[in-house]
Amino acid sequence: MNTDLENQESGTRVVSVSEFTRRIKAVLESQVRPGWVRGEVSNLRVQASGHVYFSLKDAGAQLSAVMFRGDAARQDVKLRDGVQVLVYGEISVYEARGNYQLIVRAVIEDGVGRLQREFEALKRRLAEEGLFAAENKIAIPPMPRSVGFITSPTGAAVQDFVRILIRRGWRGQVVVLPAKVQGDGAAAELVEMLRVASDPAECGVGFDLLVIGRGGGSLEDLWAFNEEPLVRAVAACPLPIISAVGHEIDFTLCDFAADVRVETPSAAAELISSGFVAAAERVERAAEDLNHHVGTALESAGERLDHARSRLRLLAPSAQIERGYLRLDDLSNRLVAALARSVQDQRQRLSEVASLLRERSPQRRVESESQRLLALWKRLQAASPASVLNRGFVIMRDADGKPVQKKAAVQKGQRLDAEFADGTLPVTAQ
Repeated sequence: MNTDLENQESGTRVVSVSEFTRRIKAVLESQVRPGWVRGEVSNLRVQASGHVYFSLKDAGAQLSAVMFRGDAARQDVKLRDGVQVLVYGEISVYEARGNYQLIVRAVIEDGVGRLQREFEALKRRLAEEGLFAAENKIAIPPMPRSVGFITSPTGAAVQDFVRILIRRGWRGQVVVLPAKVQGDGAAAELVEMLRVASDPAECGVGFDLLVIGRGGGSLEDLWAFNEEPLVRAVAACPLPIISAVGHEIDFTLCDFAADVRVETPSAAAELISSGFVAAAERVERAAEDLNHHVGTALESAGERLDHARSRLRLLAPSAQIERGYLRLDDLSNRLVAALARSVQDQRQRLSEVASLLRERSPQRRVESESQRLLALWKRLQAASPASVLNRGFVIMRDADGKPVQKKAAVQKGQRLDAEFADGTLPVTAQ
């Protein structure tokens, strides 16, 4: 088949791998403008030449990157596997391998990384002060009647919190204490609400329990709950307090300072109502047990009454006469059965004796010996000379009529007689 002809007829042109790769390189490098890329450093490799090779990755993809020696020497950030960075660079295609990669010109550490370092440093300092010590925690009341929830009144966290309490049938009082939970001034408002909630005279309610929290978000979104004034206010709160910031994996410093930490506001609602639900279940079980015991007692009393009635019937004269009839019939049936078994046993014994006599009869012994003698006679007949000759064998005899058993006993020219089944034939040994 002529491939060139087909390509000409179809109006296409075959190109080499190199030319095709150069086309891709031209398109990528002209269309994808230089820019900033956020990712996590992995597979870091520093060559002896000073060039740095690594990958940038996130949850969905990864990107090969290279930073040449001159650019690497100008950076303040020390790259290492696992660090979050922002890099500036342009796309390039390495034609020899057909791979595209990011040529990195500048690196700065991501803001999340800085926040994480601040978090760890403050956590370490407050822990050394004993702010998170277990002995300072206040026990959460098992059945609080009045709960204050310090959060944003417009957030979904409040709706989820109240919805779960209603669904679980909780009977207490919930008061939402409004405060910003994100952005500038959020931590100060949360601290103020903690102060107000701790003073019944000011807020008008004597709370049994406080909840502070919000829905989930990024580290930056949740940063108000890591600010030192709020963390200290939570730790110093005279009321038991639950931290319910909506994140399941990471912690905020308020989680460590609070008396109890739960993953979400919904989990806080379940914890608060768990004592009530357990008590309601105990009441329900107690009612079921009471009904069961009353029913069992009534059933037992009915059984005893029926038993007493039965005993009265059994003690009546007519009942005793009826029992006599029954006993007489039973004895009669047992006697008939015993006689039938005795007759059957005697018949069986007689049959066994007759069989034994037949086995020991002289006639059977005579028949057995006769069979044995007949078998011996047949074996003798089969071994006789005539029987041997009839089977096609020949007996060689010398002049005296004695059988010749070996060839060595015969001399050349000796006259012998060959005995067949139907006669004798003289022969001369050669």
